[in-house]
Amino acid sequence: MKNLILVRHGESAWNKLNLFTGWTDVDLTEAGMAEAFEAGRLLKVEGFRPELCFTSYLKRAVKTLNQILDAMDMDWLPVKKSWRLNEKSYGAIQGLNKADTAAKYGDEQVLLWRRSFDVQPPALDLHDERSPRMDPRYNEIPDAQIPLTESLKDTIERIMPYYRECIMPAFNHHDTLLVVAHGNSLRAIVKELKGMTNEEIIKFNLPTAVPYVFTFDDRMQLTSDRFLGDPEAIAAKMQSVANQAKRK
Repeated sequence: MKNLILVRHGESAWNKLNLFTGWTDVDLTEAGMAEAFEAGRLLKVEGFRPELCFTSYLKRAVKTLNQILDAMDMDWLPVKKSWRLNEKSYGAIQGLNKADTAAKYGDEQVLLWRRSFDVQPPALDLHDERSPRMDPRYNEIPDAQIPLTESLKDTIERIMPYYRECIMPAFNHHDTLLVVAHGNSLRAIVKELKGMTNEEIIKFNLPTAVPYVFTFDDRMQLTSDRFLGDPEAIAAKMQSVANQAKRK
């Protein structure tokens, strides 16, 4: 039996302010830190013992992983980081309030930018101060691959080669893997694992800092998937994510 544990980062400062975040490197709130620690406690209580971890280059995911491992007394676990696990790039709307943007451009347009499968938000200029090109951690990425805006389709195309070439092959040597990343980067993996259609995945919302466990048999066929925690609290978190871009 093999387990793949997916965890979206805890509440970030911009989640709390209801801002489009994308690749902007914002920190966790105190509530987000507590959420992350609780995720680790749940995993420990349930008896999960990850052997290898994956996360993005963004501190809200890195710190969530650190809190999870601290709660599990497993801070020593090896961690692999990749920019390919970063959140979807929201381009020029990064830093804007979601509800205010809906009031300005309309709920339908913002819903397309935020939740459609293949519609991109307005792009950043390559040399905009918010562009990954201006951040030294992304020096390895050629200009042509720098995400200046992305749809969910683009995000999936960025992430899935890394998932197939680096994450899944790790099961050849390990039984339990932990991936801590972001709402859209993890939805790419969920879409593949559950065989969701494009329409189904755009309606699927991942709650913050709730472990989502996928279990496989010895032939790597998916046998079950489940969230850990109180179902009502998880449903409320998922609805909260869905409501973020509605105008006030």
